[in-house]
Amino acid sequence: MTTRTVHVYGIGLLLGVPGCAPVATMALDGLLPVRADGSSGRLHDAEHGGWHTSIDVAEPAPGAEPGAATGEWAIDELGQPAPGKSCYDHVFVLLAGATASHAGLDGGPELLTAATEVFLDRFWDDDAGRCVDTWDTAFTELDPYRGLNANMHAVEALLSVASLTGERVWLERADRISRFVIAEAEANGWRIPEHYGPDWVADLSLNRDRPADQFKPYGSTVGHSFEWARLLVHLANAPIDVDRAGLVGAARELYRRASADGWAPDGEPGFVYTVDWDGTPVVRDRLWWVLAEAIAAAAVLNRQTGETAYAADYRRWWDHAAIHHIEPGNGSWRHQLDAGNRPDTTVWAGKSDLYHVFQAALIPTRPRWPMLAAAIATGG
Repeated sequence: MTTRTVHVYGIGLLLGVPGCAPVATMALDGLLPVRADGSSGRLHDAEHGGWHTSIDVAEPAPGAEPGAATGEWAIDELGQPAPGKSCYDHVFVLLAGATASHAGLDGGPELLTAATEVFLDRFWDDDAGRCVDTWDTAFTELDPYRGLNANMHAVEALLSVASLTGERVWLERADRISRFVIAEAEANGWRIPEHYGPDWVADLSLNRDRPADQFKPYGSTVGHSFEWARLLVHLANAPIDVDRAGLVGAARELYRRASADGWAPDGEPGFVYTVDWDGTPVVRDRLWWVLAEAIAAAAVLNRQTGETAYAADYRRWWDHAAIHHIEPGNGSWRHQLDAGNRPDTTVWAGKSDLYHVFQAALIPTRPRWPMLAAAIATGG
């Protein structure tokens, strides 16, 4: 959430939205390896390097009163960091560093440099052409799990860093990951396997007993197919020698399969969260980010192909968002609806995230290359 706050409010700053700079700066401060006073940001691990997933906040002392000015307790004492170091989190630090650099925020380039070093040293496996997933806190023991969720967000971050630096190597890494995902999806009926062992053999049964896991759900995740479809189109428009027709063709297939599997399979409008390997819905709840990514994918594929069917989907899905997900009056999105489109919290409680819906609102207004922050920074 901290890295995504830097990204979202950094773009808000680029757009000239009042009040974004202080929020982006505050979030960035929590990530910096070295802050203005010489200390490390709260989420940065000064001892082992990299960033903590989260840090517990100490409970207020018994009888303590909130501050008169803010009505909140000051967070002066922090508990223990959550164990482990996650590729998922670290590629979002990369994204935050790139966006902060575009936005001219103090510390943005330094954050990007630090995040680049950790990513290449700890998470990028050049032999495989993919990212490993999770280390222990001290970076001494690597978990055998390999996952495509982290690799998907790595592609977004790599494309974003390339949009900032112009360095071809970031695009080459994104292409290597993408070619693997395309091959795996095609071999599985254009449903993307998410979970792998250390040998990169798919484990299609992982979390069958916990199908609604937030980050490692069982089966094929409909929203990720849309997200991959969009990223493949971005890559196809990048300044690098890639199989452009193959990337766009794969994007179309992923979109087609996700639409057919995910939209209203039980007769109710909305996208289910996950499906089994034959397309049968597993978790029928409707999550906000799945719809947001479908909207963004429809927009870029319409722009890429000129086909009106994508535009029709785009309008239909925004209508669905307006009716069922967007709160009247304040514009925030309900993060989870049940199979009957009623608010629910079994998979995701609260409204913690801006990133997906923010991008769904902006991506349709920008070119397919460069990536979002770069396009806005350069007037694209």
